[in-house]
Amino acid sequence: MKIAMLSSIAWKTPPEKYGPWERVVSLLTEGLVDKGIDVTLFAAAGSETRGKLHAVVPAPYAEDRSLDPKVWECLHIAELFENSKNFDLIHNQFDFLPLTFSGLVDTPVLTTIHGFSSPKILPVYQKYNQSSFYVSISDADRAPGLDYLATVYHGIDLENFTFRSSPGEYLLFFGRMHHDKGAREAIEIAARAGIKLLMAGIIQDEAYYKAQVAPYVDQVRVQYLGVAGPELRDELLGNALALLHPINFNEPFGLSVVEAGACGTPVVAFNRGSMPEIIQNGVNGFLVADIDSAVEAVRKIKEISRRECRKTVAKHFTRERMVEDYIKIYRQIIAITNKDGRRPWGHYEVLSERPDHKIKRIHVHPGERLSLQRHRRRNEHWHIVRGRAVVTLGEEEIRLQAGASVDIPAGYAHRIKNPGHDELVFIEVQRGDYFGEDDIERLQDDYGRMNRNPTARRPDL
Repeated sequence: MKIAMLSSIAWKTPPEKYGPWERVVSLLTEGLVDKGIDVTLFAAAGSETRGKLHAVVPAPYAEDRSLDPKVWECLHIAELFENSKNFDLIHNQFDFLPLTFSGLVDTPVLTTIHGFSSPKILPVYQKYNQSSFYVSISDADRAPGLDYLATVYHGIDLENFTFRSSPGEYLLFFGRMHHDKGAREAIEIAARAGIKLLMAGIIQDEAYYKAQVAPYVDQVRVQYLGVAGPELRDELLGNALALLHPINFNEPFGLSVVEAGACGTPVVAFNRGSMPEIIQNGVNGFLVADIDSAVEAVRKIKEISRRECRKTVAKHFTRERMVEDYIKIYRQIIAITNKDGRRPWGHYEVLSERPDHKIKRIHVHPGERLSLQRHRRRNEHWHIVRGRAVVTLGEEEIRLQAGASVDIPAGYAHRIKNPGHDELVFIEVQRGDYFGEDDIERLQDDYGRMNRNPTARRPDL
């Protein structure tokens, strides 16, 4: 399996300090390499990987302001797609722009959607919804009308986070200095709780920081420490009484919440976005509605077991779990887009193809079944050569043995299943005036192909 991993080029992969997308990409890439998978990382120069690094961008544009982000993003993405034939799958971790290249290549494209910066970007995802594959990073961060293969939560490397059973005497805000992240709210919560607050993170909104944060930073009760690298991050998270996460938006995931838990530190978070999927209220933190309830939660924070915080992360949010989830998805996509007839349920070969007919010999593995579908412009005749079959035809279920046949009229919902312990083999004869894959309407599918336009290099079974 050869995977092209497309990372952001704002920061190095992995980032030295800030860069959540790049951090996740690095963790996944190195985890795949550990599993023996051939991965080429497309990232900015200076990035590091034990796989293959392919870089055309001379430096991350957030570090070199002489670089025009749009120019180098286009060159970065184009470089990958111009080399797409060398890979079995492209894993896009770089937002919506790469999707506009996806229709120009045969290599399947999987996009991890790291959130929607604005509803204005949705038309791109909608256009390529039926010809690409999407993964969400939380169930909360799914856009209506888009099809998703799965939700894959981010994972972290537990070894980089030190469990501390005895914390210090401060609260921590760890995130972007921005209204979305609730930096100002964290200051008020800490002040009302009468506990010192440490703050660390990139200043993303300078005006917000100057107006809402800086006036309260006295380096005594409120300390701003700048951007924290890995060592300082581990120390700050591990020694905090609690992480304050009073977000003002529906956050897609929240890496700092998981990282705090890995250190044993509970989280007090506003109950928005993905927070209920990460925080079990009263187990590894508190989900609260507002500043008042956040202050009350801080006063009860010592009721939370720090060991339970660590156990929750170890169970649900490790790099190993994330890697295994993605490997399964890669195999699924490669199987259902494979052009040589191999599929997750078996395989087929085309015996004859003419303007007025198409004939296939189809093998179905024991216990597997094809999608429930119907065709408008063709009918089919199935003849069982070997094994047993259960055929769904409309509302009827038909059991067939070797030597038996069934006709599938145009417009009828149908599927075939192998209920036995041996291979099912049957001949399919298609008749009609059109045999293209866009004459398929899938009604149910075990392999994630629902509501996808079959014209976009999809199998016709």
